[in-house]
Amino acid sequence: MEHVTDVLVIGGGPAATWAALEAVRAGSRVALVDKGYVGTSGAAAPTGVGTWFPPKASRREAAERRAARSFGLADVGWTVRTLDESAAGLEQLAAWNYPFPHDETGALYTPNLRTADYMHFMRRRVRMSGVRVYDHHPALHLIVSDGVVCGASGIARHSARPWTIRAAAVIVATGGCVFGERVQGAAGLTGDGYLMAVEAGAVLSSMEFIGQYGIVPFKTASNKGLIYTWATFMREDGTTIESHGEDRQVLVARALADGPVFARFDDVPPELQRNLRAGQPNILLPFNRAGINPFEERFPVMLRCEGTTRGVGGIRITGETCATGVPGLFAAGDAASRERLTGAISGGGGPNSAWSIASGRWAGRSAASFAAHLGKRHETRSGAAVGTARLQPAAVDVVKAEVLPVDRNFFRTGRTLERSLAQLNAAWSTLRSPDGLSGMDALRTREAAAMTATARWSYTAALHRNESRGIHRRLDVPAIDPAFARTISVSGLDVVRVHDDAPVAEAIAS
Repeated sequence: MEHVTDVLVIGGGPAATWAALEAVRAGSRVALVDKGYVGTSGAAAPTGVGTWFPPKASRREAAERRAARSFGLADVGWTVRTLDESAAGLEQLAAWNYPFPHDETGALYTPNLRTADYMHFMRRRVRMSGVRVYDHHPALHLIVSDGVVCGASGIARHSARPWTIRAAAVIVATGGCVFGERVQGAAGLTGDGYLMAVEAGAVLSSMEFIGQYGIVPFKTASNKGLIYTWATFMREDGTTIESHGEDRQVLVARALADGPVFARFDDVPPELQRNLRAGQPNILLPFNRAGINPFEERFPVMLRCEGTTRGVGGIRITGETCATGVPGLFAAGDAASRERLTGAISGGGGPNSAWSIASGRWAGRSAASFAAHLGKRHETRSGAAVGTARLQPAAVDVVKAEVLPVDRNFFRTGRTLERSLAQLNAAWSTLRSPDGLSGMDALRTREAAAMTATARWSYTAALHRNESRGIHRRLDVPAIDPAFARTISVSGLDVVRVHDDAPVAEAIAS
């Protein structure tokens, strides 16, 4: 399959669909390709999250409160603009008659997005707008002509046939990377967008902040974390684990080092229990299957790595254009870095949801503007696919062994980071996949390369950040170092390069 369009969107989650809709509204022809089925793939689809939506009059105050616990990396002005743009998106959803619930006064409660039907709704809007949607068409390479990104190529999963789409501008909205971990909606989150962008010349920032882990019951994939606000944690003998002001994840991580940990939702009010059963059934599904009443009975818990989906890092973008610094290439959602919004802590559900709307809309408009500037010239450009990195699927096992364990990624030391990097670098060098693979074999080897590369970028940045800050926890340097009140960027493939960015205060001032 070969196709020519103005804007190509790679991805199928909230950021991708918002980007496609905004590009169409700006007058562009748009094609959207997704590794899965648009509307059901990605981290957002199987969850139900609220969007961070403070009233307009109090947005700056809310941004300042958030920045106060961001460990010095967030930008209040940037956060306010993100909230404003996200609010505009929610208002647009209401105008499209998305079925928001009503509050006690009868007004629409727009912060509530039941993401399963939200994504189904967005799929319908995208198709109604005239976007050409290609489900199960993972992208493998970006196409570049004279340093300008001008399309992408990949395969159709069902037929294993190659496809090529030439475009004036490309938006990478492929989500993050969970390094092969088993969490909801993560099967396709292998860091593909990072790999393609770096191969085209892009830079990544804040990749060291991947130490966010979700609490899950009985080794399941159910990483819905908010409900644990009302949980009591205990050891196997029934003694309560005291928090001493620590985050829940830190509390559980420390306790798991000594033995099994159990939880019980004994502080959930009866009314909230009813609301959870009605509005968030996926939270309780694992307990129903196990025949456990989690509000009265205890159950075992563990931690699962959430990587960059609830971490911070991604493709470095320049301002609200969501431009990557590579002409013709834009990034949005979890594929883009968002430390100016979240700081050194997780964006969780609400901030990340707001970010996906805002960044998607920004990227869609910017890509459409870039395409309009080129006019019809892009239709005659010839380019070549960039990026040859392919690893044997065995590399995924190395990545899992070095990134998922709590004692290597959640709690870090310089020595463990160096050991893990040595293993990852060896896999990158020795587990090369042969050229000439096609179809699903080509996809699997590219996914293995993307996961391994993402792990190398993350641990290289983590080793360089010689301090503890937010979800970057260095046991050997537990204090915050004011000299690291800056972002750290990385680039390169065979040789990973580290770039110290300007201090955040200087960047905000400029």
